[in-house]
Amino acid sequence: MQEYDFIIIGGGCSGLSAAMYGTRLGLKTLTLAEMPGGLITTTHLVENWPGIKTISGPDLATQLYDHAIAAGAEIKNERAVKVAKLPDKEGFPQYQVTTTSGEYVGKSLLFATGSKHRKLNAPGEKEYENRGVSYCALCDGAFFKEKVVCIVGGGDSAAKEALFLSEHASKVYIVVRRDVLRAEPINGERVKKNAKIEVLFKSEIEEILGDGKNVTGVRFKAGEGKFSGQTVEMQGVFLAIGHDAQTELAGQLGVALNDKKEIIINRRTETNLEGVFAAGDCCDTEFKQAITGSAEAVTASYFAFHVCTTGEVF
Repeated sequence: MQEYDFIIIGGGCSGLSAAMYGTRLGLKTLTLAEMPGGLITTTHLVENWPGIKTISGPDLATQLYDHAIAAGAEIKNERAVKVAKLPDKEGFPQYQVTTTSGEYVGKSLLFATGSKHRKLNAPGEKEYENRGVSYCALCDGAFFKEKVVCIVGGGDSAAKEALFLSEHASKVYIVVRRDVLRAEPINGERVKKNAKIEVLFKSEIEEILGDGKNVTGVRFKAGEGKFSGQTVEMQGVFLAIGHDAQTELAGQLGVALNDKKEIIINRRTETNLEGVFAAGDCCDTEFKQAITGSAEAVTASYFAFHVCTTGEVF
């Protein structure tokens, strides 16, 4: 078994930031990332990363990856499947990480496992995934050239997805359950000024319809919305209704989770287990952004350095 000071599970913005910083601190660092980049690669434009006015999600992920590699980071494209606590060794914590390809031991761990797209769980959603139902406008938007689509969600992500989809589709509906679109002001204004986009407030999808091959429309629930109880023809349904933390491995190890299954951390990004840290979308922090996840990961790297050099926690 190969031994490391610092093992990072996850290769999104948080994991790659920790890979760069941990390596720069002189820690023998390993990053396990089945597919480096994370969810930021599904984002069309990032316009709130300090110092960069605008950049695509894939380009930002590439820059973070390249920076980590330039710092000397070791990144393995392996999926972690099990994490276990071993007896301390010479006063240092020991954690074993088993992947699809090997086993590794580290004095400290960082869970940067991110989150996954939340499902609507409406009839027809599962049947038509990748056949009109999508969770990534950037990935699939180009397939809907001059077609009618909707994006389900009431936050800034839905607004940004709609703006991207309007570059391809002939019509974009934003289906909002409440009576307000909670977008950042700049994106809210962009939505209002875009003639292709229409916001459907107080609206919910009851069923996604299809012809057995592809999506053909949606039926709305009865209520107060414009299409209450009606069926509307459209060829694409995109979902932006939030994310669920991916914390199964952390929970398996005994890391404390909240009722949302998010990892509970303190200001030093420490969990309840000595030498185990967490950063990014898998954590219980209320404000989740790429930049805040990266900052948490850098913080974790610093305190992991302290654990690995002293065997003590603060």
